[in-house]
Amino acid sequence: MKSAEFMRALPDAVRARLPKKLQAFKVTLRPWLVQFYYANSLLHYEVVTHGERRGLLEIGLHFESRNSDENARLLNGFMQHLFEIKAELGDQVEAEMWDKGWTKVYETLPLETMNEAYLERVAERLAHMIGVLQPILEKVARDA
Repeated sequence: MKSAEFMRALPDAVRARLPKKLQAFKVTLRPWLVQFYYANSLLHYEVVTHGERRGLLEIGLHFESRNSDENARLLNGFMQHLFEIKAELGDQVEAEMWDKGWTKVYETLPLETMNEAYLERVAERLAHMIGVLQPILEKVARDA
């Protein structure tokens, strides 16, 4: 399976693993990435390849508002929950400042052959991540 096919198949695979209340996400697709979002496309879950040479696939929640203060505020809100996030998702999950004033809560996985088995594992992991992070995002955004 090519990267573009993998990314195209991911939304249905993730949706099937989410509770009903989290299934209504929207999608932005590129051949090398897919973004899942609810209310605001600039605050989205993303799966992106870092290329075969680097051998990594990143999955996570990206805060890419054009307002770097908003991105920092969201990150700071997530930092308040980082112990519980790591307890649920694992110590490999990071929360950090990124490029262009953006911030993210993410992890990287080894980039494997893009086949059905890998698709299932990535979809399961992202669905778990969304299930843990989305209620925190809603709370942090509401409390702002």
